Amino acid sequence: MTLADGVFAIAITLLVLDLYVPRGLDADEYREALHRLLPDLGAYALSVAVLGSFWRDHRRIFRDVREVDGHVIILSLTGLGVAALVPFPTRLLAEYGDVPVSVAVYAAAVAALGACHLALAAVLAKRPWLRDGTPSDTGSTPYLLESATLVLVFAVTVPLALVAGAAAMWLWLVLVPVRFVLGRRLQKAG
Repeated sequence: MTLADGVFAIAITLLVLDLYVPRGLDADEYREALHRLLPDLGAYALSVAVLGSFWRDHRRIFRDVREVDGHVIILSLTGLGVAALVPFPTRLLAEYGDVPVSVAVYAAAVAALGACHLALAAVLAKRPWLRDGTPSDTGSTPYLLESATLVLVFAVTVPLALVAGAAAMWLWLVLVPVRFVLGRRLQKAG
């Protein structure tokens, strides 16, 4: 858990390092610099939400895990590696959000991170001995369906962005009501 907490904290910290306004600007230049910073702030907010959500889910997935095996370690390290990579596609999205490949790269990174979390939850659900037999809500159908939906939406955005450009990002908003509904089902199941 400590390694994962550190990776997510560092990735979120790296997101903010490119946010700055140069010194010595007059009032008009200052306002213009703030205006140019808006795409960076938008990409930052999006990635903080994405990484924060995955950090929360990672802690939830591992909450009752007592031991790990090789598959769990590989999936976890792969997911952490992708999480650490998120600042790069975030920068692409902030600086080149109107370029379709930037949207596709960002969507691919989030889909890959989601796929790692989905695989971790599925593997741990099939190996209850790693939890001392304790069942977990992250192995439940609603949780796995919620995770799969996130992966599917971002994966579909990859080729869609190459055709529709930045407008493909609007598809990500479908996750808000879907995750809300599935999250409520998960709470009722629990």
